[in-house]
Amino acid sequence: MGENLPVSPRRNHPKRKGGKKSDKGEDERDIAASHETIEEHAEGIYRVRKITGSSSTKPYRCPGCDQLIRMATPHIVAWIEGDVDSRRHWHSACWNKRDHRRPNVERTRNAPRY
Repeated sequence: MGENLPVSPRRNHPKRKGGKKSDKGEDERDIAASHETIEEHAEGIYRVRKITGSSSTKPYRCPGCDQLIRMATPHIVAWIEGDVDSRRHWHSACWNKRDHRRPNVERTRNAPRY
């Protein structure tokens, strides 16, 4: 019972499927691995990517609420498929409620609210 048996070192890196390094570039990642989905909306088909807080390295302005998305905040990046220039960063709640949101009316401070 008191014997010292040889122990193999612990493996800290994940095992690769297939045993070979992937030839895919950073842009050709698997959709399932990057938390990217495809959603259909009235404006067209959107590619939607969930961003973790650790990968969010700079602040963005949410088009849904016009508020700042701070660094290290999990959020969503969405764009119309085929149009990368339309890519926008959204709060997760704003993206989920975007079809139910009314148009935003800008008023001065003293304007009546009717």
